[in-house]
Amino acid sequence: MIRRSLLTTALTFPALRHARAQAALPIVASFSILGDMVRQVAGDRPLALHVLVGPDADAHEFQPRPSDAERLRGAALLVRNGLGFDAWIDRLTRAAAFRGTVVTATDGISPRVQEGGHDHAGHAHGGGAGRRRPHAVEPSRVPDPHAWGDPRNAVTYARNIAAGLAAADPANAALYARNAEAYAARLTALDAELRAAIATIPEPRRRVVTSHDAFAYFGAAYAIRFLAPQGVSTNAEPSAAEVAALIRHVRAEGITAVFLENMASPTTLERLAREAGVRVRGRLYADALSAPSGPAPTYEALIRHNAGLLLPAMRGDAP
Repeated sequence: MIRRSLLTTALTFPALRHARAQAALPIVASFSILGDMVRQVAGDRPLALHVLVGPDADAHEFQPRPSDAERLRGAALLVRNGLGFDAWIDRLTRAAAFRGTVVTATDGISPRVQEGGHDHAGHAHGGGAGRRRPHAVEPSRVPDPHAWGDPRNAVTYARNIAAGLAAADPANAALYARNAEAYAARLTALDAELRAAIATIPEPRRRVVTSHDAFAYFGAAYAIRFLAPQGVSTNAEPSAAEVAALIRHVRAEGITAVFLENMASPTTLERLAREAGVRVRGRLYADALSAPSGPAPTYEALIRHNAGLLLPAMRGDAP
């Protein structure tokens, strides 16, 4: 038994030394939620991960720097969201002459489509000038890029990331596949937990006002209606008429769930709450994680934090 144990140890040490000697895999992720998902799928694999748009930062308004192009030039893998959310990545990959593997995390997801006319046209997630178009412009149909809002879509994100990691680092493909499926199981359990909790709230009470229209996937998944003064991007201010219409709606429906977002300006929503006679119930996390010391340092923590605020607010519990 002792000899066999010594032999096993002798055989294991080279494998451990090999694992420790693995060079950190250089990866660039476009924003903080994707950065966390990469970490979850990579597990113990050493990474040199650079997240372009970090915690509490707005990817809609991000402008890449020359240093970002340098990081990307040396990366083996780029993970982007797609659906127009991080369209500035196209310019960055050209500037960096990037030749590595590209993962579009939303591949395989059927996007929700929204009207992109005067409500939120002209600021399509980094692709435009960020200015409101004239009201005469006909509405266009634009994909809503916030697909991660539904944890079931996050399962697809995880599997796409695992496939990209395997392509960039084939020696660890089995590790990435195992980690992605373990992560998928946690997300599926989280989804079931949310469904059970939200089912206790009458559907007419499931009305929420947020800073910008980032929660449509979450709302569709759990039969919650989200309203926002801004569209799917944060690049243009809503008009006075749009805000006034929303104030009337909040009053008429008796909406008690009114929330700021971590990376949006509070001015418009605070005015809306004041004029509608309701209280802002806290800060939701939509397009970005919190700092590590905050309430939403991971995607799973983000979903749990948001649900923990939404449920009592929709019930009408005292804040």
